[in-house]
Amino acid sequence: QVKLVESGGGSVQAGGSLRLSCAASGLTFSRHALGWFRQAPGKEREFIAAISQGGGQSYYADSAKGRFTISRDNSKNTVALQMNSLKPEDTAVYCCAATDVYRGTSRFVNGYKYWGQGTQVTVSS
Repeated sequence: QVKLVESGGGSVQAGGSLRLSCAASGLTFSRHALGWFRQAPGKEREFIAAISQGGGQSYYADSAKGRFTISRDNSKNTVALQMNSLKPEDTAVYCCAATDVYRGTSRFVNGYKYWGQGTQVTVSS
């Protein structure tokens, strides 16, 4: 059974930083591209960042470029999202996701097969 479990969320002042982590089990981690998405109340799930199987390619939403960094450690089956210069509009539930085996990265929800439950990030002004 595939499980993705996020951690690292919390409350922070605007301008602060948080590092989210997602631990995966039940899959051959290095065969899956990974992504981070977020969903704010009343809004659609939004793509934030994605990273290829080997970690050599990463992609970001415009809202994340220059502030967020996605990384992965295939030896530990983890993917992280370093978030700096946080803004109140970054407040959302953040979820990690994994594609099906050997699928490429995607900016779309339907490009991912496995999802974590999410971790809440709240940024106050």
